Amino acid sequence: MILENRVVVITGAKGGLGSYVTGAFLAAGAAVAGVSRSIQQSDFDHPNFTAIPAELSSRDAAETLASEAVSRFGRIDSVVHLLGGFAGGVTVADSGDATLDQMFELNFRSLFHIARAVLPGMQSRRAGSLLAVGSRTAVEPQSGLGLYSASKAALVSLMKTIAKENAAYGVSANVVLPGTMDTPANRKAMPDADTSKWVQPSQIAALLVHLASCRATQVSGCAIPVYGGEV
Repeated sequence: MILENRVVVITGAKGGLGSYVTGAFLAAGAAVAGVSRSIQQSDFDHPNFTAIPAELSSRDAAETLASEAVSRFGRIDSVVHLLGGFAGGVTVADSGDATLDQMFELNFRSLFHIARAVLPGMQSRRAGSLLAVGSRTAVEPQSGLGLYSASKAALVSLMKTIAKENAAYGVSANVVLPGTMDTPANRKAMPDADTSKWVQPSQIAALLVHLASCRATQVSGCAIPVYGGEV
């Protein structure tokens, strides 16, 4: 198992993508600290899973989460940041401040908080990886998705900067940019779409496992497109 004896914190660990990713990391042998506001120990029946109910709305909240994970496991080898959300469907001119705040809070600031909390420990050990899931719209904006796309673009920029700033410490940072994913929420939102072209969550999960492993320590600063059949 390629992640045996590795400690991984997964934010947004349950839900459409989170369930696949958490399951894949557990299957790869990792000790997983699964994080979300409502997560419970019973969500994943696996001896290597630990539920940590938490949010990432502030620096203090993220540091409390990181401290709890370190106290339980001794260290954090990787963070897989899946937490995010979507709001949109209107033009930039018609968008409101509340949507702007919501998109950047969920899709950008949460990453900023957790990265700032875990990087000192990774730097001191001179090893670690940060992984995040962005969106194709971060690099290919679409009408009606302006604030969502901007928040995901900010996430990509932040992660590329983290990669540059931490290369000398042996800490990597990468972003995966999926197209439309085949999740229950997307199927409900787009009932008439051709789902055969959508990205399978299992493919994203497998890629994240690889990026967190010792087989990908030289991969850093990348924004990796995964577009399925919608290339």
